[in-house]
Amino acid sequence: MSSPHNSDTYPLPVSVAFSGPDNTGKTKQIGILARRMGPAATSAGPLDHYDPRWAAIKAGGMARWWFETGPVEEVADILATSYLERFRHPFSAPVRLLDRGFPMLEASVAATVAVREDLDPSQAADRVRLLLAPYETDLRAAEEGEHALVLLHCDDPEEGTRRSLAHEVTVTDIYAAYQRHLHEQINRLVDEGRFPMSIRIGDRPTVAIQDEVRRLLAPLHPDVPGRALAGVHVIALGGMSESGKSTAGEYLRTQHGHARLKIGYLIEEAAGRAGIHDPYCLGPVVQAELIVDALDRFCQAHHFLDSVSIESLHDCDSTAELARMLGPQLTIAYPDASEATRTRRGTSGAQDVADRDVAKSGRGADKIVSIAHEVIGNDGPRLEPERRLDRIALDRRWSQHQPSTMPVNALGLPVHLESYLAEFLDRTTGLRPLIDLLAVTGSGARGKYQHGWSDLDVLVVADTSSLDEMRQILADLEAELGGVKQGMTVLTRAECRAGAVTSRLLHVLALIGSGALVPLWSTPGLTLPAPDAATDVAVSLRDGIHAAIEIRRQLLKGAPDLRGLYKVTALLAKIQLRFSGIECPSDSDALTVLLDAKRQDTSMVTTARAERPAAEVLARLVLQAWLDTLPGQTR
Repeated sequence: MSSPHNSDTYPLPVSVAFSGPDNTGKTKQIGILARRMGPAATSAGPLDHYDPRWAAIKAGGMARWWFETGPVEEVADILATSYLERFRHPFSAPVRLLDRGFPMLEASVAATVAVREDLDPSQAADRVRLLLAPYETDLRAAEEGEHALVLLHCDDPEEGTRRSLAHEVTVTDIYAAYQRHLHEQINRLVDEGRFPMSIRIGDRPTVAIQDEVRRLLAPLHPDVPGRALAGVHVIALGGMSESGKSTAGEYLRTQHGHARLKIGYLIEEAAGRAGIHDPYCLGPVVQAELIVDALDRFCQAHHFLDSVSIESLHDCDSTAELARMLGPQLTIAYPDASEATRTRRGTSGAQDVADRDVAKSGRGADKIVSIAHEVIGNDGPRLEPERRLDRIALDRRWSQHQPSTMPVNALGLPVHLESYLAEFLDRTTGLRPLIDLLAVTGSGARGKYQHGWSDLDVLVVADTSSLDEMRQILADLEAELGGVKQGMTVLTRAECRAGAVTSRLLHVLALIGSGALVPLWSTPGLTLPAPDAATDVAVSLRDGIHAAIEIRRQLLKGAPDLRGLYKVTALLAKIQLRFSGIECPSDSDALTVLLDAKRQDTSMVTTARAERPAAEVLARLVLQAWLDTLPGQTR
């Protein structure tokens, strides 16, 4: 019978020891991984389970024995014995997870003697070697049987100490000194290579650390999952009854492809796996961990997901813990509506809404508004809240880009058009700029401008309060165009962020974001969204549909507009190529590449601008290539 791991024998069990100073999250990371792996992993539990002498020590005060009354030889003996007994203890799970490994035995004893005997780090290291000498052979063999992973706040022992102590409610002088020495000793062992795997946690959230833990441990055993919610953005929806949480979740599902999940399902699914009968009686930290565990499993089973919405947040404390665990991967959105609006929306009457509000308030759901990243007003029509949801979803999916700029004369435009653009910029970008960005688009941006054929297409990002002054400037400069048709499109920053733009403008934003299109001017510090390639391709489909229809409109005319026919034909060619991963900004290049791929004569591309027969043949070929993609299409 073959192994589920595609080998002739099952993989050998492994032991992984999580080490590090206090408050680096070792226990938390072990707990998350153990819960996620289920029966495939076991936690070895605390050291005091492995030596009966710990009971009396704890009864008399652990700190007092450790730092004052217990002889250092006894401290070293009990710790070493506990570590070795834990190592020898049998375990049946494929993976055993240990809180503190053998190098930590040396570090903690060295830090203890440094405090108690006033030793410097080097002297403490020498002293601990003498104290542990009777166990040296057994300790060395045992350490070789563990995989050592260390979690550090950072590389600087002083800063690491500060971070460790910041998590404590009270700190004694002895404990603070112990932590300083412990950090120094751990860093020494890191430098000596005693920790083959190390993680600097910094200010990263719990799940980001867990993801790195898994990436390091996955090669050790096939039962260790490879990632933890990697690249997944979660929008968690809170709010009172009838505030619009379900409507928001459904909008995110249908418009932005979010998987839509219920928090109750997540908690109960994870609790069932863990054998927890009533998860709602558990504390907020455990409830948040159950949510993350179920999310992790769901997203691994649906590996193609990168966006999830969960509803409805019911408790402020567990929500706060969820935010700590997920960090920037989580956005807490709180649809907010007045009591009158919510009562009107209720289908079972005002009392039903009031009763549900009382239950929610009793769990602290009303307090979530104080920690929400986004409070979305939802008293009016749905247009405004949907645009807010658009922005939230796209802020996470689209990267933000600070455009670079280039001088006007780099475009290679005719002199009079360069002069026109330079004067326009001078008058709109002074001490009080009217615009945020200006970019030439179309053929003028690609060095393909042809007098008498090309337009001067310009994209401007500006607030609408600038329109009147810009209109006057354009009127003043119109004569400098020399008859060239100028098309200026104005967008606001908010429209760009919410993706409230046409597919062609979204393509322009994508080009600016990738650096393929360089603006002539940008206000310092301006960031614009850079739509991803998949979205750019997907939304261009509608432009392709319009172009295919327009080609036939032109062909039905007795005397088609050759320029219009050529340009719409080129647009349809560009869109078809885009679906093949080919970007051809030039009209002629796009037509040539498409015809060549269809094994058609490309010579007509050069004459189609001036000759009706060639233009119509070209248009029919490109249109047919588009129609051939439709099921059931016949020539």
